[in-house]
Amino acid sequence: MHMLVSALALISAEPGFAQAAAIPPAKPIKMVVLGDSLSAGYGLPAPAAFPERLKVSLQTNGIRVDMINAGVSGDTSSGGRDRLDWSVPDGTEAVIVELGANDALRGTDPAVTRAALSEILTRLKARKIAVLLCGMVAPPNYGSDYSARFNAIYPDLAKSFGVPLYPFFLQGVAADTRLNQADGMHPTAEGVDVIVRNMLPTVEAFLGSISGQRS
Repeated sequence: MHMLVSALALISAEPGFAQAAAIPPAKPIKMVVLGDSLSAGYGLPAPAAFPERLKVSLQTNGIRVDMINAGVSGDTSSGGRDRLDWSVPDGTEAVIVELGANDALRGTDPAVTRAALSEILTRLKARKIAVLLCGMVAPPNYGSDYSARFNAIYPDLAKSFGVPLYPFFLQGVAADTRLNQADGMHPTAEGVDVIVRNMLPTVEAFLGSISGQRS
């Protein structure tokens, strides 16, 4: 009896202890980055790829994620759509979609890119998986009309599907020789860190909305 009273006294004197014991740590958010070589980590060691660097930055800020790098070099939006079901496993809660750069480089009809991305968003929404869409910008060599049609895809889809948009995945890195590999298109490890740093507030807000829905 004396031991029981002592234990109760300890708990009442240490409310933080009782609260910590009652609230288990939140489960990591299951997250997939569905993308092409820009997110896959082309030319880089695996730990330097975007998904892994993002995971590290999120964990540093107290956000735990189980991360899958579903980036495939050379993939188009249509390719991402075609492999969607096996690239995004059951139980996934959040997907960052980073597709379209190869479409733009190849001069793919923007209507084809729009249709593929729209199907990806439709299918993920049907699975109740949250999406953060990353925008791309067409190179100038196909002319202003092509660029206008292509660049409009991302804000249009973000608005119509009600998903958050990060306007340009390569913001702060594109065309900067110091942050790109010799091909001038793929970010170096330092470039990846710039992308992560620029995107982090958007990703944290995105994941915060998921955590809010869990509770």
